Amino acid sequence: MNPKMSELRRKAMALPLLPGVYIMHGADNEIIYIGKAKALKNRVSQYFGSQNNHPEKVRRMVENVDHFEYIITDSEFEALILECSLIKQHTPKYNILLKDDKGYSYIRVSPGDWGKLSYVLQKADDGARYIGPYKSSYYVKSAVEEANKIFMLPTCSRRFPQDFRKGRPCLNYHIKQCMAPCTGRVRLEDYRESLEQALEFLKGGSSESIKRLTEQMEEAAENLEFERAARIRDKIAAVKRMGDRQKVVANKVLDQDVIASFSNDGKTCFQVFRFEGGRLFDRESFVFDSGEGDSDTEEFLISYYTLRQNIPKNIALDRMPEALEDISRWLGERRGGKVNITVPQRGEQARLVSMCRSNAAEELAQQKGATVREFSVLEELREVLGLEKLPEYIECYDISNLAGTENVAGMVTYKNGKPLKSAYRKFKIKGFEGQDDYASMAEVLTRRFEEYFKAENDGEGFGRLPDLILLDGGKGQVAAVREVFERMGISVPLYGLVKDDKHRTRAITGDGGEIAISSRRKLFAFLSKMQDEVHRFAIGYHHSRRRSATFKSSLTNIDGIGEVRAKSLLKYFRTIDNISKADLEELEAAPGMTKDSALSVYRYFHGE
Repeated sequence: MNPKMSELRRKAMALPLLPGVYIMHGADNEIIYIGKAKALKNRVSQYFGSQNNHPEKVRRMVENVDHFEYIITDSEFEALILECSLIKQHTPKYNILLKDDKGYSYIRVSPGDWGKLSYVLQKADDGARYIGPYKSSYYVKSAVEEANKIFMLPTCSRRFPQDFRKGRPCLNYHIKQCMAPCTGRVRLEDYRESLEQALEFLKGGSSESIKRLTEQMEEAAENLEFERAARIRDKIAAVKRMGDRQKVVANKVLDQDVIASFSNDGKTCFQVFRFEGGRLFDRESFVFDSGEGDSDTEEFLISYYTLRQNIPKNIALDRMPEALEDISRWLGERRGGKVNITVPQRGEQARLVSMCRSNAAEELAQQKGATVREFSVLEELREVLGLEKLPEYIECYDISNLAGTENVAGMVTYKNGKPLKSAYRKFKIKGFEGQDDYASMAEVLTRRFEEYFKAENDGEGFGRLPDLILLDGGKGQVAAVREVFERMGISVPLYGLVKDDKHRTRAITGDGGEIAISSRRKLFAFLSKMQDEVHRFAIGYHHSRRRSATFKSSLTNIDGIGEVRAKSLLKYFRTIDNISKADLEELEAAPGMTKDSALSVYRYFHGE
């Protein structure tokens, strides 16, 4: 804890209840955070009170505060303007700082008769033809990819006419996305026509392109050039299909920005979709260390639109910023007209926001080696159980025995929604004989957390705390393990997986009763798969223990062979069959064997 916490809180409590900007300094007087407040005393004193409700980002910042200063303003709006100016000037490390790294992009037509379309970030003096510049690299990349597919232009590294008939056409030819000039059967004039049509499509958009292509098709038909007219007809159909696909994404979309975020494990990803003319023309993604609070949306908007000159008339968000009126006013002054900020609840706009948030989740998921599907089921599990954080690391336990013999347990681990087999563990029940699933589960979890305390929280294996523990069983198992948690001071969410009479996952049980999951298909499938996996793992270990015990018991029937030698023989020869086929010299050479004991084993399997 910050040793100056009490002093800082005392100074914060002496602040006025007026709007203003506060500036946090580190030990070397460096500015580490700048914020605004409607009432300085209330806002700043929150930082130096209890740290339990603060996200990790805020706790880290408070730990490094040496002193603070403040500036009183006439209104909260003036505080917002001043905050933006100071953040831009000082770039504090704990504020959301975005870099304006959006350079210009160009459409490039390579030199020569058989030119190819591509997108580049810089012009070069290479004899190529460049169209641009464009501000949105996303738009240029997407548009060039569309044009190459529609007009069947090559995207490979082959050169023409040098590489004519030097190899078979690639897959793009067979799926009708390339006319395959490499075959040598495409006329240069037809290729050039397709290239120019593609450039018209890129310059004029789909509607202008369709109009121009239709004129060319009718002209070809009048001149009885039916093959050419048919080719143009196919291109018109492809352009329309591409337009229809775009409408699925942006049907009746305003000129607007759509912004949504997804947070997990101390990181937040903001996704921005930018629409213009009813078409998605740009997409941006930003990932940074952050807490899970709503205030990040406000901070992101300030940082993002400080860097952008073209402010849209409409902005759709997934959550409403705290200082909505001030931010709308600030954006309106930058735009020179009113800016509408909404959080849509239904219809097309709500669907766009949901899609934007899914892309933000996908971005974070990819960074963690997961998929958005896996993250979505973990998000659903968090919602159902009311967990504070996403259950990224889950441990699940099951007991297996046969009438109280060879009593064992298995633990499987899931990380980011996927089995982490390197973290699977097996337990042999040691505390008692006979069948008692409650006592067995209590023993296993006791041993697991004893290992956690030994490892001193090193973050690996038993040295880390899971985000969630699931038990194969009902209230009895949960109650038995709950006593262990209370005794050892463990605070981890704990639930049981209840099965029906057909041994299928039916519900989740905890201290507050059962939670049905049958209506949630993805969550039901995920938990059923996990319960089946831990059962398979536990019962597999149980079977191996029984086989080992059977092998050992058959060997211990031999004179001079006890449990130690039986175990040593099995380890050396691997199987009973190999032992039975071994000759006397091989038996004598085995670890721990004498001539007499080897002779006893040989006679047992081969007779006198």
